[in-house]
Amino acid sequence: MQKNLDANLRFGFLIHDVSRLRRIVVDRALKPLGITRSQWWVLAFLSRRDGMTQTALAADLDLSKVAVGGLIDRMESAGFVERRSDERDARARRVFLTRAGQKLVTTIRESVDAVETDILATVSEEDLDEAARVLRAIKDRLLELAGTEGETGSGLED
Repeated sequence: MQKNLDANLRFGFLIHDVSRLRRIVVDRALKPLGITRSQWWVLAFLSRRDGMTQTALAADLDLSKVAVGGLIDRMESAGFVERRSDERDARARRVFLTRAGQKLVTTIRESVDAVETDILATVSEEDLDEAARVLRAIKDRLLELAGTEGETGSGLED
């Protein structure tokens, strides 16, 4: 059965707009913590896969290795992360959360949970479950289409 391309295009724009607006609202909630979106995304990925290589982190964040290197430099100076040499590959550097970074992740999660509760206040549990099911199916298909280059970790809100 052929789907209406115009409706599919609108669906894509809707997903994009929802994601963009959610980022704006979450950024606003996290602003008092003095943390940037890029920094909280680094913390989000590390909270799920602590000890990632800088290269893997760059790929997951869709940033260059140089950009991630500078970001990690600033976060390391602030005491949120630390770099360690990889035990098996001397060329690779792994990034780990520090105790301060772990504490900040907890604070971020609390703030994001409050924002998510507010965002979803008008959505029924059944509708939310169905939307999650549909989005998971779309994500699975996109991962199939993208192959290994599309495989990334999840953030705090997952």
